[in-house]
Amino acid sequence: MRDVLPELMSWWRAGETIGVGTVVATFRSAPRPPGASMLVGPDGTAVGSVSGGCVEGAVYDLAESVVDSGEPVLQRYGVSDDDAFAVGLTCGGILDVYVEKVSRETFPELEEIAADIEAGRPVAVATVIEHPDPAWLGRRLVVRPDQPWAGSLGSGRADDAVHDDALGLLAAGHHATLTYGPDGERRGEGMRVFVWAFAPKPRMLVFGAIDFAAAVARVGSFLGYHVTVCDARPVFATNSRFPDADEVVVDWPHRYLAAEVEAGRIDGRTVITVLTHDPKFDVPLLEVALRLPEVAYIGAMGSRRTHDDRLARLLEAGLEEKELERLSSPIGLDLGARTPEETAISIAAEIIAGRWGGTGEPLGSLEGRIHKELA
Repeated sequence: MRDVLPELMSWWRAGETIGVGTVVATFRSAPRPPGASMLVGPDGTAVGSVSGGCVEGAVYDLAESVVDSGEPVLQRYGVSDDDAFAVGLTCGGILDVYVEKVSRETFPELEEIAADIEAGRPVAVATVIEHPDPAWLGRRLVVRPDQPWAGSLGSGRADDAVHDDALGLLAAGHHATLTYGPDGERRGEGMRVFVWAFAPKPRMLVFGAIDFAAAVARVGSFLGYHVTVCDARPVFATNSRFPDADEVVVDWPHRYLAAEVEAGRIDGRTVITVLTHDPKFDVPLLEVALRLPEVAYIGAMGSRRTHDDRLARLLEAGLEEKELERLSSPIGLDLGARTPEETAISIAAEIIAGRWGGTGEPLGSLEGRIHKELA
């Protein structure tokens, strides 16, 4: 949804009606994750994708039908190989796509939700996509941390259950379809609720204002991270040298990281890249980073000799072997990278592999599923 939000809001503000198809569940080798959306605009324009091209035609036709009827539809594609081939889902995956009509009348809360997303404020939108009572379909609950929820799914019990689970998904930063009993019973079945969890962008902290850092910041921004470059040397840490970073900070790296931790701005999605390969910066910084209870990735640049020296210094500083095992060093996957840009791809590849449980091996040499569940 985030990717197509500008076009959606343009039509919505103009008072137009839009057909919206959203991937709400995937099985096997589905090409797009839950939350991927496709719009069919009032002029017939298609924006976005739910399958990378496999079933767009079928979803387009269904969206036009839903706009005409006003009735939302939950459609599964790829139930069998024959069905998959018929709509072009030749990868063998299975998609559940929820298609609904969106307008000012059907989704009046959208303006405030879009403002939250644009400002980076966490907000979750829970929508009933399946229920034995058709009157429940399409009902929404809007959830924000530390605020009363807005809307209702149909009962207080259902609202309570979904509100609590949506807060959990916001903390994790990913979308999901949840299953309950018809009245929100946690052990029941019959009601499925899709939760868009629009958390702020995950953070990438790049320590060391060197040429490699500029390339890492560029790749990090491309991957959707909020990128911060930090260095204690003001002559190097400038906005002009790092145009792709969201912010450039002049501070001692360990002091900056400790302050961000204290302020609650570091979470389990944060990735930390240490590119200075200078012990006076690296060691105090890694003392802080490796003791954090939860971050997604900590990597440090340097040769194998630099790495061995760094480990010895960290042991002398009192870190334990278990804490040192969290460090990816030398940083990145073995791609044979030499230039800053190639090295940035190597680092990004290691971050992605850690997130999804990838091996880093060529896909052609492996068997089994290509797309893995969240690690």
